[in-house]
Amino acid sequence: MILAALLTWILPAGEYARKNDNATGRQVVVAGTYHAVPASPVGPWAAAISIPRGFIEAADVVIVVLLAGGAFVLLEQLGVLRRTVGALASKLGTRGLWAIPAVSLFFYGMGGLENMQEEIIPLIPVLLVLSRAIGADALTAVGISAGSAMFGSAFSPVNPFQAGIALKLAELSASSGAALRTAMFVVGFIVWVAVLMRYAARNRVAVERISTVDDAPFAVRDVFMLLAVLLPVLIYAYGAVQFGWGFNELAAGFFIGGVAAGVIGQVSVEQITRMFLAGMQALLPAALLIGVARSISVVFNDGHVIDTILNRLAMPLSHAPATVAALMMIPFHMAVHLPVPSVSGQAVLTLPLLVPLSDLLGLSRQATVLAFQTGAGLADVVSPTNGALMAILLAAGVSFQKWIRFVLTGWALMMLIGIAGILVATF
Repeated sequence: MILAALLTWILPAGEYARKNDNATGRQVVVAGTYHAVPASPVGPWAAAISIPRGFIEAADVVIVVLLAGGAFVLLEQLGVLRRTVGALASKLGTRGLWAIPAVSLFFYGMGGLENMQEEIIPLIPVLLVLSRAIGADALTAVGISAGSAMFGSAFSPVNPFQAGIALKLAELSASSGAALRTAMFVVGFIVWVAVLMRYAARNRVAVERISTVDDAPFAVRDVFMLLAVLLPVLIYAYGAVQFGWGFNELAAGFFIGGVAAGVIGQVSVEQITRMFLAGMQALLPAALLIGVARSISVVFNDGHVIDTILNRLAMPLSHAPATVAALMMIPFHMAVHLPVPSVSGQAVLTLPLLVPLSDLLGLSRQATVLAFQTGAGLADVVSPTNGALMAILLAAGVSFQKWIRFVLTGWALMMLIGIAGILVATF
Protein backbone atom coordinates (compact mmCIF):
# COMPACT_ATOMS: atom_id res chain seq x y z
CA MET A 1 0.00 0.00 0.00
CA ILE A 2 2.90 2.34 0.80
CA LEU A 3 4.52 1.48 -2.54
CA ALA A 4 1.23 2.20 -4.31
CA ALA A 5 1.03 5.59 -2.57
CA LEU A 6 4.62 6.42 -3.59
CA LEU A 7 3.81 5.61 -7.23
CA THR A 8 1.04 8.22 -7.20
CA TRP A 9 3.78 10.83 -6.58
CA ILE A 10 5.98 9.48 -9.39
CA LEU A 11 3.59 8.57 -12.22
CA PRO A 12 1.60 11.23 -14.09
CA ALA A 13 -2.13 11.11 -13.48
CA GLY A 14 -4.34 10.24 -16.44
CA GLU A 15 -7.64 8.66 -17.40
CA TYR A 16 -9.51 7.01 -20.24
CA ALA A 17 -13.09 7.97 -20.98
CA ARG A 18 -15.56 5.23 -20.08
CA LYS A 19 -18.91 4.10 -21.42
CA ASN A 20 -21.60 1.62 -20.43
CA ASP A 21 -21.32 -1.74 -22.21
CA ASN A 22 -24.63 -3.49 -22.81
CA ALA A 23 -23.03 -6.94 -23.30
CA THR A 24 -21.42 -7.01 -19.85
CA GLY A 25 -23.52 -4.46 -17.98
CA ARG A 26 -20.34 -2.69 -16.87
CA GLN A 27 -18.43 0.48 -17.61
CA VAL A 28 -15.55 -0.10 -20.00
CA VAL A 29 -12.71 2.14 -21.18
CA VAL A 30 -12.84 3.78 -24.61
CA ALA A 31 -9.75 3.22 -26.75
CA GLY A 32 -7.89 6.33 -27.88
CA THR A 33 -9.31 8.60 -25.17
CA TYR A 34 -6.42 8.60 -22.68
CA HIS A 35 -5.72 12.12 -21.40
CA ALA A 36 -3.84 13.75 -18.57
CA VAL A 37 -5.73 14.89 -15.46
CA PRO A 38 -4.60 17.01 -12.50
CA ALA A 39 -2.14 15.18 -10.25
CA SER A 40 -3.66 13.55 -7.19
CA PRO A 41 -0.75 12.18 -5.12
CA VAL A 42 -1.80 10.15 -2.12
CA GLY A 43 -0.17 11.35 1.09
CA PRO A 44 0.34 9.48 4.39
CA TRP A 45 -3.01 10.55 5.86
CA ALA A 46 -4.97 9.65 2.72
CA ALA A 47 -3.11 6.31 2.55
CA ALA A 48 -4.14 5.55 6.13
CA ILE A 49 -7.76 6.43 5.34
CA SER A 50 -7.63 4.01 2.40
CA ILE A 51 -7.53 1.11 4.88
CA PRO A 52 -11.05 1.61 6.31
CA ARG A 53 -12.23 2.47 2.80
CA GLY A 54 -10.75 -0.81 1.61
CA PHE A 55 -12.74 -2.66 4.27
CA ILE A 56 -15.92 -0.94 3.14
CA GLU A 57 -15.31 -1.86 -0.50
CA ALA A 58 -14.49 -5.47 0.46
CA ALA A 59 -17.34 -5.74 2.99
CA ASP A 60 -19.25 -8.42 1.09
CA VAL A 61 -16.15 -10.63 0.85
CA VAL A 62 -15.26 -10.08 4.51
CA ILE A 63 -18.78 -11.06 5.59
CA VAL A 64 -18.64 -14.25 3.50
CA VAL A 65 -15.37 -15.27 5.14
CA LEU A 66 -16.69 -14.58 8.65
CA LEU A 67 -20.05 -16.34 8.22
CA ALA A 68 -18.51 -19.28 6.36
CA GLY A 69 -15.93 -19.52 9.14
CA GLY A 70 -18.74 -19.67 11.67
CA ALA A 71 -20.47 -22.49 9.79
CA PHE A 72 -17.36 -24.62 9.35
CA VAL A 73 -16.08 -24.11 12.90
CA LEU A 74 -19.53 -25.20 14.08
CA LEU A 75 -18.99 -28.45 12.18
CA GLU A 76 -15.50 -28.72 13.65
CA GLN A 77 -16.71 -28.25 17.23
CA LEU A 78 -19.41 -30.85 16.69
CA GLY A 79 -16.70 -33.26 15.52
CA VAL A 80 -18.21 -33.66 12.04
CA LEU A 81 -15.15 -32.58 10.09
CA ARG A 82 -12.76 -34.80 11.97
CA ARG A 83 -15.05 -37.80 11.72
CA THR A 84 -15.37 -37.17 7.97
CA VAL A 85 -11.62 -36.85 7.47
CA GLY A 86 -10.97 -39.85 9.70
CA ALA A 87 -13.38 -41.99 7.68
CA LEU A 88 -11.75 -40.87 4.41
CA ALA A 89 -8.22 -41.53 5.70
CA SER A 90 -9.25 -44.95 7.02
CA LYS A 91 -10.84 -45.83 3.68
CA LEU A 92 -7.71 -44.92 1.74
CA GLY A 93 -5.28 -46.53 4.17
CA THR A 94 -1.74 -46.53 2.77
CA ARG A 95 -3.06 -44.99 -0.45
CA GLY A 96 -3.83 -41.71 1.33
CA LEU A 97 -2.16 -39.50 -1.25
CA TRP A 98 -4.78 -40.57 -3.78
CA ALA A 99 -7.13 -38.18 -2.00
CA ILE A 100 -5.18 -35.39 -3.69
CA PRO A 101 -6.60 -35.86 -7.23
CA ALA A 102 -10.16 -36.16 -5.92
CA VAL A 103 -10.00 -33.06 -3.73
CA SER A 104 -8.10 -31.13 -6.42
CA LEU A 105 -10.77 -32.01 -8.99
CA PHE A 106 -13.46 -30.45 -6.79
CA PHE A 107 -11.58 -27.17 -6.37
CA TYR A 108 -10.35 -27.11 -9.98
CA GLY A 109 -13.93 -27.54 -11.16
CA MET A 110 -15.30 -24.89 -8.78
CA GLY A 111 -12.60 -22.48 -9.92
CA GLY A 112 -13.62 -23.16 -13.50
CA LEU A 113 -17.31 -22.70 -12.74
CA GLU A 114 -17.37 -19.59 -10.58
CA ASN A 115 -13.82 -18.33 -9.96
CA MET A 116 -13.70 -19.80 -6.45
CA GLN A 117 -11.12 -18.11 -4.20
CA GLU A 118 -12.45 -16.39 -1.09
CA GLU A 119 -14.76 -19.34 -0.41
CA ILE A 120 -11.66 -21.49 0.23
CA ILE A 121 -10.50 -19.50 3.25
CA PRO A 122 -12.87 -21.08 5.83
CA LEU A 123 -12.09 -24.55 4.41
CA ILE A 124 -8.37 -24.33 5.17
CA PRO A 125 -8.58 -25.72 8.75
CA VAL A 126 -10.26 -28.94 7.61
CA LEU A 127 -7.94 -29.21 4.61
CA LEU A 128 -4.98 -29.01 6.99
CA VAL A 129 -6.48 -31.84 9.04
CA LEU A 130 -7.03 -33.88 5.86
CA SER A 131 -3.45 -33.26 4.71
CA ARG A 132 -1.99 -34.42 8.01
CA ALA A 133 -4.22 -37.50 7.91
CA ILE A 134 -2.78 -38.57 4.53
CA GLY A 135 0.81 -37.63 5.37
CA ALA A 136 1.00 -34.32 3.49
CA ASP A 137 2.02 -30.83 4.64
CA ALA A 138 0.33 -27.41 4.69
CA LEU A 139 1.71 -26.45 1.28
CA THR A 140 -0.09 -29.45 -0.21
CA ALA A 141 -3.32 -28.32 1.47
CA VAL A 142 -3.02 -24.88 -0.16
CA GLY A 143 -2.00 -26.44 -3.47
CA ILE A 144 -4.97 -28.79 -3.74
CA SER A 145 -7.39 -25.98 -2.86
CA ALA A 146 -6.23 -22.49 -3.84
CA GLY A 147 -3.77 -23.66 -6.47
CA SER A 148 -6.29 -25.95 -8.13
CA ALA A 149 -9.08 -23.35 -8.05
CA MET A 150 -6.94 -20.57 -9.51
CA PHE A 151 -5.47 -22.70 -12.28
CA GLY A 152 -8.94 -24.01 -13.08
CA SER A 153 -10.25 -20.44 -13.24
CA ALA A 154 -7.52 -19.40 -15.66
CA PHE A 155 -8.18 -22.07 -18.29
CA SER A 156 -11.89 -22.66 -17.85
CA PRO A 157 -14.04 -22.41 -20.99
CA VAL A 158 -17.09 -21.42 -18.92
CA ASN A 159 -15.81 -19.17 -16.10
CA PRO A 160 -18.20 -16.17 -16.29
CA PHE A 161 -15.72 -13.86 -14.57
CA GLN A 162 -12.80 -14.58 -16.91
CA ALA A 163 -13.59 -16.37 -20.17
CA GLY A 164 -17.25 -15.28 -20.13
CA ILE A 165 -16.73 -11.54 -19.72
CA ALA A 166 -13.64 -11.55 -21.99
CA LEU A 167 -15.51 -13.24 -24.84
CA LYS A 168 -18.34 -10.72 -24.53
CA LEU A 169 -15.92 -7.80 -24.68
CA ALA A 170 -14.25 -9.36 -27.72
CA GLU A 171 -17.71 -9.79 -29.31
CA LEU A 172 -17.22 -13.55 -29.60
CA SER A 173 -19.84 -16.18 -28.82
CA ALA A 174 -19.70 -18.00 -25.48
CA SER A 175 -18.85 -21.23 -27.32
CA SER A 176 -16.09 -19.65 -29.38
CA GLY A 177 -12.84 -21.62 -28.98
CA ALA A 178 -14.52 -23.99 -26.55
CA ALA A 179 -12.64 -27.05 -27.85
CA LEU A 180 -9.25 -25.36 -27.42
CA ARG A 181 -10.10 -24.04 -23.95
CA THR A 182 -11.45 -27.41 -22.86
CA ALA A 183 -8.25 -29.11 -24.01
CA MET A 184 -6.16 -26.56 -22.08
CA PHE A 185 -8.42 -27.01 -19.05
CA VAL A 186 -8.03 -30.81 -19.04
CA VAL A 187 -4.29 -30.79 -19.71
CA GLY A 188 -3.83 -28.16 -17.00
CA PHE A 189 -5.57 -30.36 -14.43
CA ILE A 190 -3.46 -33.40 -15.30
CA VAL A 191 -0.24 -31.40 -15.11
CA TRP A 192 -1.11 -29.71 -11.80
CA VAL A 193 -2.17 -32.96 -10.12
CA ALA A 194 1.08 -34.59 -11.30
CA VAL A 195 3.04 -31.71 -9.73
CA LEU A 196 1.09 -32.04 -6.47
CA MET A 197 1.49 -35.82 -6.28
CA ARG A 198 5.22 -35.58 -6.96
CA TYR A 199 5.70 -32.97 -4.25
CA ALA A 200 3.56 -34.82 -1.70
CA ALA A 201 5.35 -38.11 -2.35
CA ARG A 202 8.76 -36.47 -1.91
CA ASN A 203 7.76 -34.55 1.21
CA ARG A 204 5.79 -37.10 3.23
CA VAL A 205 5.15 -36.23 6.86
CA ALA A 206 4.08 -38.48 9.69
CA VAL A 207 0.46 -39.54 9.31
CA GLU A 208 -1.61 -38.02 12.11
CA ARG A 209 -4.33 -40.16 13.62
CA ILE A 210 -7.61 -38.28 13.52
CA SER A 211 -9.51 -38.43 16.78
CA THR A 212 -12.79 -36.78 17.70
CA VAL A 213 -14.00 -35.56 21.04
CA ASP A 214 -16.22 -38.58 21.52
CA ASP A 215 -14.36 -40.98 19.16
CA ALA A 216 -17.72 -41.71 17.54
CA PRO A 217 -17.72 -43.18 14.02
CA PHE A 218 -18.86 -41.25 10.96
CA ALA A 219 -22.66 -41.43 10.93
CA VAL A 220 -25.66 -40.57 8.76
CA ARG A 221 -26.31 -37.44 10.82
CA ASP A 222 -22.80 -36.23 9.92
CA VAL A 223 -23.68 -36.54 6.24
CA PHE A 224 -26.70 -34.27 6.63
CA MET A 225 -24.76 -31.71 8.69
CA LEU A 226 -22.02 -31.67 6.06
CA LEU A 227 -24.52 -31.25 3.25
CA ALA A 228 -26.21 -28.38 5.09
CA VAL A 229 -22.97 -26.38 5.01
CA LEU A 230 -21.61 -27.52 1.63
CA LEU A 231 -24.82 -27.17 -0.40
CA PRO A 232 -24.71 -23.34 -0.27
CA VAL A 233 -21.42 -23.46 -2.21
CA LEU A 234 -22.94 -25.61 -4.96
CA ILE A 235 -26.17 -23.60 -5.07
CA TYR A 236 -24.14 -20.39 -5.26
CA ALA A 237 -22.06 -21.75 -8.16
CA TYR A 238 -25.30 -22.28 -10.09
CA GLY A 239 -26.78 -18.94 -9.03
CA ALA A 240 -23.61 -17.04 -9.97
CA VAL A 241 -23.77 -18.38 -13.52
CA GLN A 242 -27.54 -18.28 -14.03
CA PHE A 243 -28.66 -15.28 -11.98
CA GLY A 244 -25.52 -13.22 -11.40
CA TRP A 245 -25.45 -13.88 -7.65
CA GLY A 246 -22.72 -12.28 -5.58
CA PHE A 247 -21.11 -12.77 -2.20
CA ASN A 248 -24.18 -11.58 -0.28
CA GLU A 249 -26.16 -14.60 -1.50
CA LEU A 250 -23.28 -16.89 -0.60
CA ALA A 251 -22.98 -15.37 2.89
CA ALA A 252 -26.71 -15.86 3.48
CA GLY A 253 -26.38 -19.47 2.32
CA PHE A 254 -23.57 -20.17 4.78
CA PHE A 255 -25.55 -18.59 7.61
CA ILE A 256 -28.62 -20.71 6.86
CA GLY A 257 -26.48 -23.82 6.35
CA GLY A 258 -24.64 -23.35 9.63
CA VAL A 259 -27.86 -22.89 11.60
CA ALA A 260 -29.38 -25.94 9.87
CA ALA A 261 -26.33 -28.03 10.77
CA GLY A 262 -26.66 -26.97 14.39
CA VAL A 263 -30.34 -27.92 14.43
CA ILE A 264 -29.55 -31.33 12.87
CA GLY A 265 -26.81 -31.75 15.48
CA GLN A 266 -29.40 -31.05 18.19
CA VAL A 267 -27.58 -28.16 19.83
CA SER A 268 -29.25 -25.13 21.37
CA VAL A 269 -29.58 -21.68 19.83
CA GLU A 270 -27.13 -20.36 22.41
CA GLN A 271 -24.56 -23.01 21.46
CA ILE A 272 -25.00 -22.30 17.75
CA THR A 273 -24.44 -18.59 18.43
CA ARG A 274 -21.30 -19.25 20.46
CA MET A 275 -19.91 -21.58 17.78
CA PHE A 276 -20.59 -19.04 15.07
CA LEU A 277 -18.80 -16.34 17.04
CA ALA A 278 -15.84 -18.67 17.65
CA GLY A 279 -15.66 -19.41 13.93
CA MET A 280 -15.81 -15.75 12.98
CA GLN A 281 -13.03 -15.00 15.45
CA ALA A 282 -10.86 -17.77 13.98
CA LEU A 283 -11.21 -16.32 10.46
CA LEU A 284 -10.89 -12.67 11.52
CA PRO A 285 -7.15 -12.32 10.63
CA ALA A 286 -7.78 -13.62 7.10
CA ALA A 287 -10.85 -11.40 6.70
CA LEU A 288 -8.89 -8.35 7.85
CA LEU A 289 -6.14 -9.09 5.33
CA ILE A 290 -8.69 -9.00 2.50
CA GLY A 291 -9.77 -5.51 3.54
CA VAL A 292 -6.18 -4.26 3.77
CA ALA A 293 -5.37 -5.74 0.35
CA ARG A 294 -8.33 -3.90 -1.18
CA SER A 295 -6.91 -0.61 0.11
CA ILE A 296 -4.11 -0.95 -2.47
CA SER A 297 -6.65 -0.56 -5.28
CA VAL A 298 -8.20 2.39 -3.44
CA VAL A 299 -4.81 4.17 -3.39
CA PHE A 300 -4.22 3.56 -7.11
CA ASN A 301 -7.70 4.82 -7.99
CA ASP A 302 -7.35 7.93 -5.84
CA GLY A 303 -4.03 8.74 -7.49
CA HIS A 304 -5.52 8.29 -11.00
CA VAL A 305 -2.51 6.23 -12.12
CA ILE A 306 -4.11 2.90 -13.12
CA ASP A 307 -5.02 4.20 -16.57
CA THR A 308 -1.54 5.71 -16.89
CA ILE A 309 0.01 2.30 -16.20
CA LEU A 310 -2.39 0.73 -18.67
CA ASN A 311 -1.61 3.26 -21.40
CA ARG A 312 2.17 3.01 -21.01
CA LEU A 313 2.11 -0.79 -21.07
CA ALA A 314 -0.14 -0.92 -24.14
CA MET A 315 2.08 1.36 -26.27
CA PRO A 316 4.79 -1.20 -27.18
CA LEU A 317 2.16 -3.73 -28.30
CA SER A 318 1.03 -1.53 -31.19
CA HIS A 319 4.50 -1.70 -32.80
CA ALA A 320 5.06 -5.46 -32.52
CA PRO A 321 4.27 -8.21 -35.07
CA ALA A 322 0.97 -10.00 -34.42
CA THR A 323 2.41 -13.18 -32.86
CA VAL A 324 4.89 -11.25 -30.73
CA ALA A 325 2.15 -8.88 -29.60
CA ALA A 326 -0.02 -11.85 -28.59
CA LEU A 327 2.76 -13.23 -26.39
CA MET A 328 3.63 -9.77 -25.02
CA MET A 329 0.05 -9.48 -23.81
CA ILE A 330 0.81 -12.09 -21.14
CA PRO A 331 3.34 -9.96 -19.17
CA PHE A 332 1.14 -6.93 -19.95
CA HIS A 333 -1.81 -8.53 -18.16
CA MET A 334 0.37 -9.78 -15.31
CA ALA A 335 1.69 -6.26 -14.71
CA VAL A 336 -1.81 -4.74 -14.81
CA HIS A 337 -3.04 -7.41 -12.39
CA LEU A 338 -0.90 -6.04 -9.56
CA PRO A 339 -2.82 -2.76 -9.23
CA VAL A 340 -6.08 -4.38 -10.48
CA PRO A 341 -6.37 -7.76 -8.69
CA SER A 342 -9.94 -8.38 -9.92
CA VAL A 343 -9.94 -10.39 -13.16
CA SER A 344 -13.35 -9.11 -14.23
CA GLY A 345 -12.31 -5.53 -13.38
CA GLN A 346 -9.14 -6.01 -15.38
CA ALA A 347 -11.10 -7.34 -18.37
CA VAL A 348 -13.19 -4.17 -18.71
CA LEU A 349 -10.02 -2.08 -18.44
CA THR A 350 -7.78 -3.90 -20.87
CA LEU A 351 -9.78 -5.72 -23.54
CA PRO A 352 -11.54 -2.63 -24.97
CA LEU A 353 -8.01 -1.40 -25.73
CA LEU A 354 -6.49 -4.67 -26.91
CA VAL A 355 -9.32 -5.97 -29.12
CA PRO A 356 -9.19 -3.03 -31.58
CA LEU A 357 -5.38 -3.23 -31.47
CA SER A 358 -5.58 -6.94 -32.33
CA ASP A 359 -7.76 -6.15 -35.32
CA LEU A 360 -5.23 -3.60 -36.57
CA LEU A 361 -2.38 -6.10 -36.19
CA GLY A 362 -4.35 -8.89 -37.87
CA LEU A 363 -4.34 -10.91 -34.65
CA SER A 364 -7.13 -13.35 -33.82
CA ARG A 365 -9.46 -12.05 -31.11
CA GLN A 366 -9.44 -15.58 -29.74
CA ALA A 367 -5.69 -15.28 -29.11
CA THR A 368 -6.28 -11.92 -27.39
CA VAL A 369 -8.83 -13.46 -25.02
CA LEU A 370 -6.52 -16.41 -24.27
CA ALA A 371 -3.68 -13.99 -23.53
CA PHE A 372 -5.94 -12.26 -21.01
CA GLN A 373 -6.89 -15.57 -19.38
CA THR A 374 -3.28 -16.71 -19.22
CA GLY A 375 -1.79 -13.45 -18.00
CA ALA A 376 -4.45 -12.31 -15.53
CA GLY A 377 -5.55 -15.82 -14.48
CA LEU A 378 -2.06 -17.12 -13.75
CA ALA A 379 -1.07 -13.84 -12.07
CA ASP A 380 -3.69 -14.62 -9.41
CA VAL A 381 -1.56 -17.57 -8.26
CA VAL A 382 1.53 -15.48 -7.50
CA SER A 383 0.30 -11.92 -6.93
CA PRO A 384 0.92 -10.39 -3.47
CA THR A 385 -2.02 -8.04 -4.08
CA ASN A 386 -4.46 -10.97 -4.36
CA GLY A 387 -6.18 -10.61 -0.99
CA ALA A 388 -7.80 -14.06 -1.16
CA LEU A 389 -4.46 -15.80 -1.77
CA MET A 390 -2.75 -13.91 1.04
CA ALA A 391 -5.63 -14.71 3.41
CA ILE A 392 -5.49 -18.42 2.49
CA LEU A 393 -1.73 -18.50 3.12
CA LEU A 394 -2.23 -16.73 6.45
CA ALA A 395 -4.92 -19.23 7.49
CA ALA A 396 -2.66 -22.15 6.52
CA GLY A 397 0.43 -20.74 8.23
CA VAL A 398 2.39 -20.71 4.96
CA SER A 399 4.66 -17.78 4.08
CA PHE A 400 4.34 -16.11 0.70
CA GLN A 401 7.99 -16.96 -0.06
CA LYS A 402 7.44 -20.68 0.62
CA TRP A 403 4.34 -20.65 -1.56
CA ILE A 404 6.22 -19.06 -4.49
CA ARG A 405 9.00 -21.66 -4.26
CA PHE A 406 6.41 -24.45 -4.10
CA VAL A 407 4.14 -23.30 -6.92
CA LEU A 408 6.77 -22.04 -9.35
CA THR A 409 7.24 -25.32 -11.26
CA GLY A 410 3.51 -25.88 -11.75
CA TRP A 411 3.00 -22.22 -12.61
CA ALA A 412 5.71 -22.36 -15.31
CA LEU A 413 4.14 -25.48 -16.83
CA MET A 414 0.73 -23.81 -16.83
CA MET A 415 2.27 -20.79 -18.53
CA LEU A 416 3.57 -23.08 -21.29
CA ILE A 417 0.05 -24.48 -21.75
CA GLY A 418 -1.28 -20.93 -22.06
CA ILE A 419 1.40 -19.95 -24.58
CA ALA A 420 0.70 -23.08 -26.63
CA GLY A 421 -3.02 -22.23 -26.67
CA ILE A 422 -2.33 -18.66 -27.81
CA LEU A 423 -0.06 -19.87 -30.61
CA VAL A 424 -2.71 -22.34 -31.77
CA ALA A 425 -5.30 -19.55 -31.82
CA THR A 426 -2.88 -17.24 -33.65
CA PHE A 427 -2.20 -19.50 -36.63
